Amino acid sequence: MTAPAPVIRCLIADDELIAHQILEQYIVQTPGLLLVAKCRNALEAFAKLEQHAIDLIFLDIEMPLVNGITFLKTLTNPPRVIFTTAYANYALEGYDLNVTDYLLKPFSYERFVKAVEKVQQLMPAAPAAEAEADGVNYLLVKEKDGLMKIAYDDILHIEASRDYMKVHTVSGHHLIHQTMKKLEELLPADRFIRTHKSFIVALRQIKLLKPDAVVLMNRSEIPVSVNYADTVKEKFARS
Repeated sequence: MTAPAPVIRCLIADDELIAHQILEQYIVQTPGLLLVAKCRNALEAFAKLEQHAIDLIFLDIEMPLVNGITFLKTLTNPPRVIFTTAYANYALEGYDLNVTDYLLKPFSYERFVKAVEKVQQLMPAAPAAEAEADGVNYLLVKEKDGLMKIAYDDILHIEASRDYMKVHTVSGHHLIHQTMKKLEELLPADRFIRTHKSFIVALRQIKLLKPDAVVLMNRSEIPVSVNYADTVKEKFARS
């Protein structure tokens, strides 16, 4: 069986509010895309990349403080990039930086989709998606006594606990030595959502969405921080 295409986690980096609004609308109406974060300059973009697992950046070039090209050059292992700019003269330099596409503002939704399709063709199947396609439906983790399989359906939420992650399941919890960002990359994006720098929640377990928290089926209340609120609301509405 062919593995389904992974969900592409997107970051918008643009100093114009209207650009944020247009890109957000385009992302929301495009299957396979998930808007994870938005920022207005390169310094904020650095922070978002540290906080979130990002597959694709919609990157403006003419931004305050540090422009998009300079920002991109500083990234040692950048995600896929689509430049979104009003200036055509940067196109050649953009391709030299191995960007996937170059959208010249104002661009249509049809042109946006063509750019996204290029990214989709370049994206490898996500490990979690491949596993599910092969009938595997679990998180493989290393504990002190060896490897353990934790079924996705059994996971309620995950929280940071000092140097470890605490995976809460229907039968108890497991402490694993893993980063939150790496877990976010490993877990299928259509089944789990980051709600806070210290929490990941199983979407199917969310019973109620509050302004600053989610309530799970077992009545646990998990915080939702401002940085993740929009994404949580969007994914909860879709689930």
